Amino acid sequence: MSKLKEFLIPFVGLKLGKHHFEYQINNDFFKNFEYEEFQSSDIKVKLLFEKKSTMLELEFKHKGTVNVPCDLTGEDFDLPIKGKMKLIVRFGDEFNNDNEELLILPHGEHEIDIAQYIYEMIALSVPQKRIHPGVKDGSLQTETLTKLNELSVKEQKEESKQEEDIDPRWEKLKKLLTDK
Repeated sequence: MSKLKEFLIPFVGLKLGKHHFEYQINNDFFKNFEYEEFQSSDIKVKLLFEKKSTMLELEFKHKGTVNVPCDLTGEDFDLPIKGKMKLIVRFGDEFNNDNEELLILPHGEHEIDIAQYIYEMIALSVPQKRIHPGVKDGSLQTETLTKLNELSVKEQKEESKQEEDIDPRWEKLKKLLTDK
């Protein structure tokens, strides 16, 4: 985790007030968390870090794209994602991160590691069902979709042939049932 030193913020040396941080996230970041859902990623994270006398307020915002396979076609595409998250850091007797919006650090701490929060924020902003935009508007042309369209047309033709091959005696029996 030595690669994540840039995500350690030493807040002891910061003045009271607002501070801005920016991070550029790619797949190297996600490898540290053994998260390999994306073929590639290009995400910009902005952090507004406000230091107050008794607590810290962090406001994360991210926007970018992740390259993922479509759940319907298997085609890779760039999925735009964005999101935001707030985190309040207070100081107490022992470390506690049970609450997703409140972090309690021991009184002697001098820095905060925000890598885990950035990772969770991005991973949770990706929808569970990933559909290529070309599927929604009908503009995507792939071998898979072409083959599916060919198969669906054949199925409709087979159904119509079955209707034509019905024995006329059965038709007369069906009329008896409906004439009651």
